[in-house]
Amino acid sequence: MRYFFALVHKEPDSAFGVSFPDLPSVFSAADVGDHLTANAIEALRLSAEDEALPIPSSFDEISARPEVRSELASGAFLARIPVRCVASAGGA
Repeated sequence: MRYFFALVHKEPDSAFGVSFPDLPSVFSAADVGDHLTANAIEALRLSAEDEALPIPSSFDEISARPEVRSELASGAFLARIPVRCVASAGGA
């Protein structure tokens, strides 16, 4: 099993927003934290139906990106989201 790192955002009076630094067009949301991972997995699954997923970046690669560091400094957090073995760009 592979994992993609997701940035999770939560503003007061809003749902959790989930974005994937490796997959800019993939996003998800959850009204409650308990649904966050399941909804993010579903977003990855649906994306993989349309095109091959890239090889996921490592934690060190993700956390070194300036845009990710900025989001983390603003209160976002990283979540590790599993994706079952599906076709990927560059092999799997």
